[in-house]
Amino acid sequence: MSEKSCAVKKTSIGGQALIEGVMMRGPRVSAMSVRKPDGTIYSETWETAANRWYTKLPFVRGIFNLFSMLALGYQCLMKSADISGTSEEENPSRLEIWLEEHLGDKMSVLFNALVTIVAVVIAVGLFMLLPATLVKYLGSALAAPNYLLTIAEGILKIVIFVLYLFAVSRTPDIHRVFQYHGAEHKTIACYEAGEELTPENAMKYPRFHPRCGTSFMLIVLIISIIVFSVVTWSSIWMRVALKILLLPVVVGIAYEIIRFAGRHDNAFTRAISAPGLWLQNFTTFEPDASMLEVAIASMKPCIPENQDEDRF
Repeated sequence: MSEKSCAVKKTSIGGQALIEGVMMRGPRVSAMSVRKPDGTIYSETWETAANRWYTKLPFVRGIFNLFSMLALGYQCLMKSADISGTSEEENPSRLEIWLEEHLGDKMSVLFNALVTIVAVVIAVGLFMLLPATLVKYLGSALAAPNYLLTIAEGILKIVIFVLYLFAVSRTPDIHRVFQYHGAEHKTIACYEAGEELTPENAMKYPRFHPRCGTSFMLIVLIISIIVFSVVTWSSIWMRVALKILLLPVVVGIAYEIIRFAGRHDNAFTRAISAPGLWLQNFTTFEPDASMLEVAIASMKPCIPENQDEDRF
């Protein structure tokens, strides 16, 4: 059967792919399900954090929602590694053994902090410092005006982003995570179409979704071209610092755009969603039935009794 795409409702339930699992976040209940080494599915649920007044303000809500989802997603990702047995596959190094002996429970906190710092440094270097430096010196050689430098910088960031996604998606471990990403999208699409949540039904639906984080990141990069056009080119370090300060503005605008596109289906929103949907070719892959089973196990507890409560 060909893939279906029509939806009878648009749900606010969203999720994230994990290591051998999926996390879903509903209006009242959130859940994560992970395939254990013995083949069984581990599931747990918790109450979704209540929305504060500032999480409902246009433009402001995007900033808070992003950081809350990043924090929750990271916690679930680390936990899924433990549950799936992935973190136990390799023998610990001498350094890891020494840290465990001297730091004990504090080692995980230190490790998470170091990972976060390294990730931020890499992101700033790869998507801010590197493009700005290359374009700055190339623009100086060609005597290009600032607006052309900003456009070139934005295009270069998008190219780097696409190449990065393509490269990481070729690795077996990430490819499998991206299969669970596809399972998450198919499960949500099946639910939105009003069909019973079974692996067979979910398999019929597309693995692409307009509210995906991949689409959001691409919109962030596009909006940044406009917002960062007012930032000086006189100093690379000053430009990077100002772009970091303006990043919440970019995130707030991008969130409202992705939210609008997710709530409406017309020629305009389809045009907005098209680049992000295309980019999901690199971040979602077709799952198998066992992956859909995990995604469905995570989805079901998040569905509210009042069917209108999760309407997007």
